Amino acid sequence: MPTPFPGMDPWLEQPGVWDEAHDRLIVALADSLGPELHPRYRVAVERRVYVTTVPSQYAGRPDASVVQTRSPALPAGPDRAAGAVGEPVIVEIPYEEVVERYLEIRRPVTGEVVTAIEILSPKNKRPGDGRAEYERKRLAVVRSRTNLVEIDCLRAWQPMEFVWPGNGHAADYRILVSRSNQRPNAELYPFNVRDSIPRFRLPLLPDDREPIVDLKPMLDGIYDRAGFDLVIDYQSPPVPPLAEEDAAWAAETLRKRSLG
Repeated sequence: MPTPFPGMDPWLEQPGVWDEAHDRLIVALADSLGPELHPRYRVAVERRVYVTTVPSQYAGRPDASVVQTRSPALPAGPDRAAGAVGEPVIVEIPYEEVVERYLEIRRPVTGEVVTAIEILSPKNKRPGDGRAEYERKRLAVVRSRTNLVEIDCLRAWQPMEFVWPGNGHAADYRILVSRSNQRPNAELYPFNVRDSIPRFRLPLLPDDREPIVDLKPMLDGIYDRAGFDLVIDYQSPPVPPLAEEDAAWAAETLRKRSLG
């Protein structure tokens, strides 16, 4: 069963759904590209790991949790008797180990990374450690000879940095294709919630045939295999909410789907 929408399903963006959709899309993209690129290239699922502090609204826990109200008893001594050391309250500083997955297109023999493919997550986009870490990685790729594909299917938070006199920053979603031999120029595919998802060519080494990437069938496939229709409540507004006109369009789209 495909998603109810012709392009990106805005209900997939909400917390508790996008994390799974993101990981499944990474694997679906790797499985789709692997046979097309074999044996010239190999598609590797990579990960980066870092530790970050977690704001309470994302962690689901207080900013500082009291885990012990009294310190263990200390033996009597001169400092103790003089009251030089106070009684601490033991607290916990919330943090999490973040594991982010992305794809690398590599040359099998040399291991050279030809293209990096990033599908953005909330941790990449919202202000804080995660965004800073991703921006460092993004800059390192842009400074290298590696191509970059950046897929942003999240309406929330500010888009990643690029300079364009048009309205790419105002679009709901965007796909950026940065070819190493064309920098600082890059190809931008902006699209909105009512649009189909643009297809694009995957950058490789010069003179190699570039496969066309079509994300919509992949999203439909993971929507079906994951059973997202069983967990998404289309009677409630998506998170983040849609603009008024888009919300009316989405409601009509869902109504026609239910009648069909």
